[in-house]
Parts: sequence; C-alpha cells; structure tokens
Amino acid sequence: MGERIYLYDTTLRDGAQTQDVDFSVADKIAIAQDLDRLGIDYVEGGWPGANPTDDAFFAEAPDLTRATFTAFGMTRRPGRSAANDPQLSALIQSRARSVCIVGKTWDFHVDVALNIPRDENLDLIRDSIAALRVAKGEALFDAEHFFDGYKRNPAYAASCIRAAFEAGARWVVLCDTNGGTLPHEIEAIVRTVIEEHGIPGDRLGIHCHNDTENAVANSIAAVRAGVRMVQGTINGLGERCGNANLVSLIPTLMLKMGYETGIRRADLPLLTQVSRAFDERLNRAPNRHAPYVGSSAFAHKGGLHVSAVEKDPSSYEHVEPDAVGNHRQIVVSDQAGRSNLIVRLREIGMEVDPKDERLPRLLDLVKQRDSEGYAYDTAEASFEMLVRRELGEVPKYFELLRFHVTDERRYNALGKLVVESEAVVRVRVGGEIRLEVAEGNGPVHALDLAMRKALEPCYPLLGDMRLSDYRVRILAAKAGTAAMTRVLIRSANGDGTEWSTLGVSTNIIEASVEALVDSFTCKLFKTGAEPRR
Repeated sequence: MGERIYLYDTTLRDGAQTQDVDFSVADKIAIAQDLDRLGIDYVEGGWPGANPTDDAFFAEAPDLTRATFTAFGMTRRPGRSAANDPQLSALIQSRARSVCIVGKTWDFHVDVALNIPRDENLDLIRDSIAALRVAKGEALFDAEHFFDGYKRNPAYAASCIRAAFEAGARWVVLCDTNGGTLPHEIEAIVRTVIEEHGIPGDRLGIHCHNDTENAVANSIAAVRAGVRMVQGTINGLGERCGNANLVSLIPTLMLKMGYETGIRRADLPLLTQVSRAFDERLNRAPNRHAPYVGSSAFAHKGGLHVSAVEKDPSSYEHVEPDAVGNHRQIVVSDQAGRSNLIVRLREIGMEVDPKDERLPRLLDLVKQRDSEGYAYDTAEASFEMLVRRELGEVPKYFELLRFHVTDERRYNALGKLVVESEAVVRVRVGGEIRLEVAEGNGPVHALDLAMRKALEPCYPLLGDMRLSDYRVRILAAKAGTAAMTRVLIRSANGDGTEWSTLGVSTNIIEASVEALVDSFTCKLFKTGAEPRR
C-alpha cells in the first residue's frame, strides 16, 4: 500500500462563492452525500451563522458514513475571548464533527486588515484552536495567504502556523489564497516548513486557489514536498478562476503517484458520475475536455491514433478509461480514416469487414457532411442515424411535412411584457397525417412540444424523453446574419441515458428541427419501436 493522502472538499463553501452558483439546502445535502459515497475524508458544509442557507443546512445536516462533516469559520475577533465570541460559539454548537478556521499569516494583512499587533494575531490563533480542540476533538487551521506571507516575512508566517500546531490543530493547511505562487516555489517553501520549522508533513495540508490548472500543479508539488492533506472542490469550482480540482487530483494521486486515499479503488469509477452529476445540478454542460472525466478525455480522432489504439490503447492513453468511470470514444470526421469508421461502426453494433465495399462510400459521405458543418465528433446519435439510413436500416417512423413558428411580444393581463412562441407541425405517421399546435417559452421549445403531441399517441415510449441541452454555433461569422449555424441538441431518457444530435442550416429553426427529428428517430430506433403502418 502507498502512503496515505487525506482529501478535504470545500465545494459547499468555497465553491458556493462562484459567480452564478447558488446552492439550495437540497443541493448541499445531495452533494455532501455524493462526496461521502465517493469516499472523501472531509466535507466542509459551510459557515454556520453566515447566511440562512448555511444555517438551514447545518440544522438538516446529513449523517455521513465515511466523511467527517466539517464547519468553517474564523479565529476569534480581537477584543473578545474565545468563550465570548459569537461566531466561535456557532461553530462549537453546530452539528459538525470537526471545525476548520481561517486566520491571518501574512504580516501585511495583520497590519492593514486586522490593524492589530502581530503578537495579538498569534493569540487569536492559539486561543481559537485550543477552544475548538477541546469542544470538538478536532480542529484545523487554514493559514490564509501563507505563501505570500512567507515570501515577505518567513519568520512571522512560520510563527503563525506554529501557534496553531502547538495549540492542537490536527491539520495546518497552507493556503495559496491569491493563487500567484508557482509550483517550484510551493515545493521549496513546504520543504522548508517541514525541515526547518518543525511542522511534520502528516499534520500539513495544502489549499490552492484562483487558477484551477496551476492549483492542481501546486497541490501535486506540495504533496511531493511532504504534505498529506489536499483541499479543493468538485470540478475546480470557486471564486475568481477557481480552486484545485479534486476531480483531476484524485486520479493523479492514486493512479499516477501511487498514494492511498479514502476512496477505495473499487469506488474510483464513481468519479466521472459525481463530476457530471454536479454539473447537471448546476444546470450547466460538463466540460468535454476535462482531464479524466470529460467526454473527450479518451476521444481519438486522427486515423493514425485510432489504428494504434486498436492495437494497444496504452499507445495514446495514460490510464484506462474504466478506472475513472469514463469510456473510450472514436471520433469520425474529415480527418478520419478507415480505422476510425470501422471502430465507430463496431461501437454502434455493426461489425463490418475492413474490405467491405461500402466503407469508402460511407467514409466519403461522412467527410462531405463534415465539410458542410456536420461535426459528428460531438453528435454520436446523428452519426449513427446517418450511417444506418445510408445502409437502409432505419425505418420511416414519421415524416415532418411542414412546420410554422410564430413569436408574439405583448403585455399579459397583469401588465407584464412577455414573449410567447407558437409552433404548428404537420406530421405523417404511417397512413395518418397529424396536425398539432403547441406554445413554448421559445421557438425550439414550442416545436419540441408540438412534435411530441403529434408523435406520442403513436409512440408512447417517447414520453420519458427530454431535452437536456441546446447549443448554437456560428460556422461562418463573416456572413453576418446569413451565417451558417450548427445546432446541437442533447436528449436524455428517464434513466439518465443521453445522446446528442445536430442540424446545420443558414436558418437556426431549420437546423433545430433537423436535430429534433434525429433525436426522436434515434430514441425510436434504439428502443426497437415498430413503425406505424
């Protein structure tokens, strides 16, 4: 077994400071439970007394089975004793099993922000840690701006963390709060703290902010130097440019550096699921290019790459996709070769002889469509429908004969300005022509609803299908309002299965309709629906 690294998640507090992120109590409970299931050692719930949401969350805090539920706060205020400080009292009275407090370690902040003698700041740290250690049994100290402070005044910064250590802090966490320290500086300073200032590595943590990518590198540098706890957030969430991304750090620590964590090897494949579920909760599309868990992390596009991966995946993959719960993706595009196409066909259940005379025709078709703007590397379902239609394998479930969309901007009965969309569709299903009308909060939404009204009576299994994402890209911006647009629609079943379709046109509504038709067709084909006669 490798040496143990402890993982401390600050998503529910630090991550909540991200612009446009606003966790509800239900969100916090669900996220905490996901982190606990994954095997994170510490889950920081927030700051009791800071806001109504955190107060409600701590009142309803979930019973975590593997993680230590932790509260966050700050050292006592100047002029108050630890026993008479309201915010320390809130921490002590909370249901948290552990408490992490932040304190100043940069003399500049002590002089300017606190405006107190530097020795008094040391007393704040000692008194607060000692009180929390007695009350909770475990206290952590976040040494705010430690690296900036150390570079300016090493002796004083070291005296601050020593005060916390001697007062009984289980972990002293060195924070790169401004995020401007480089990895080689982090490693050198951490080694000095351990070797010259007498703080053992198994009592030291690292928390890097502001630049997610640099924060990951800094965290790894600190671990190499001897720290044994890493703080960060899911997907690097945080104010400014973010925090150290635990989703990137965990596989690196476990699979590349050989460390043990609270996450069992059998649970590591949950990482992709937790990362994507988190983005879903925030109602945002996951980062396709995220290390380890992104949908493109194990995607291969060049024919040379695909040919090599077919022989041995390790030729272009540094870890097995299954190890982190992800999967390999072979992309077909204008750069594709025969190898790409064969692998993609195999992935959709079509075994084709490499000498099959249909392959050159299919490859030419894919490349031609790609040149027109159909990027099938982002729309696997449309690729499958294209190929299967070309081979005559997709039944004619329905035919969209015509559609009409109108938008109306008006004042409603309450005097509020509203915009409403109405869509009319004429659809042939078997021998029947169905005419349906629907209103939506936009033209695409209205079209989706009208199509459903036309199709669901004939194909009830479409009832659990929903649109989970809708994106538009301008392909020829120089053409101005006449530019070619690509619409990508992501759809999902009730069981969470997702697929992507696309449409391309100078008319954004037409492109959207094309993607919608592909999405409905894919759903019907994949579920084995029988076409209406």
